Amino acid sequence: MVETPVFMPVGTMATVKALSPHEVEELGAQIILANAYHLYLRPGHETIREMGGLHAFQNWSRPILTDSGGFQVFSLAESRTLEEEGVLFRSHVDGSKHLFTPERVMEIEHALGADVIMAFDQCPPGKADRSLAREAHERTLRWLARCRRRFEELEAGREQTLFPIIQGSTYPDIRAEAAQAVTEMGPWDGVAIGGLSVGEEREVMYDTIEAVEPHLPADLPRYLMGVGYPVDLLQAVARGVDMFDCVAPTRNGRNGTAWVAGAGQVNVKAARHARDESPLDPDCDCYTCRTFTRAYLRHLLMAGEWLGGRLVSIHNLRFLVRLAAQAREAILDERFESWSGDWLERYREGARETAAAGAA
Repeated sequence: MVETPVFMPVGTMATVKALSPHEVEELGAQIILANAYHLYLRPGHETIREMGGLHAFQNWSRPILTDSGGFQVFSLAESRTLEEEGVLFRSHVDGSKHLFTPERVMEIEHALGADVIMAFDQCPPGKADRSLAREAHERTLRWLARCRRRFEELEAGREQTLFPIIQGSTYPDIRAEAAQAVTEMGPWDGVAIGGLSVGEEREVMYDTIEAVEPHLPADLPRYLMGVGYPVDLLQAVARGVDMFDCVAPTRNGRNGTAWVAGAGQVNVKAARHARDESPLDPDCDCYTCRTFTRAYLRHLLMAGEWLGGRLVSIHNLRFLVRLAAQAREAILDERFESWSGDWLERYREGARETAAAGAA
């Protein structure tokens, strides 16, 4: 069972970058994400099937969700051809060509053996025009029907759960239409909102979530794909979202950027931390904050030592996992609105002070 709201660390290649499964588990992660497209290319879904599926392959006993590769329809636009049958990709690894169809994606995700698998969708860019947004929405619906048929043929429903994805870019009426159509195709065990945080303004993303939320089944978990910055997480929870994932915690960690509750986003490599004996985040209970000073973390990062990026990544992941858990507690106590308002104000005020200190 996964309790929501929940943040899911991203393990694209069956690994949360630079961290062991044991470390990710110690952070409190309930569920992690892997990517079917990347694992199809390396080491191959059949290899993972032969190794007992993703859980056995990476030694992770808790739930796993796999993205379908639909995001690559957007991110690899220069190396793919999109047609009704599916998407023809040119591999970024060796240049070989591969056809992803809804049916093929279901076969790949079934072989990987994740607990939650995503339908194959067309993800338009954040500022797509109306015609492209409608095209992506309508094709995503047609592909969803094909995904479901193949999913049921594979009898994957006995072990796996299929989530549909709602597209429509930032057009409220298209999003509402998509949500209603997906609901009518149910029943489902959850639903995903895709195609956000791909270039649109933050407030536009919030407005889009608000527009689609009333049209989603109230009893299903809502997954906002690819979103996980702290402010975005709380703003989306306030708008009815339950599940989040994002590569930023580990990507930022490797670059020396940390999230701190009372300080916003902190550049750990800044010179002002060279002799700072305080922990990275005095309010955090992670291994990094319990054990090391900012001065030591800065030293590691400036010296190019891998441990520095690992330690900041540990903190960032724990920060988001814990933030989701705190939001859950506040919801259960019926105080989410006041708690989140206070948290966001403290975070933003800290961010302003951090920016001023950096400019001094």
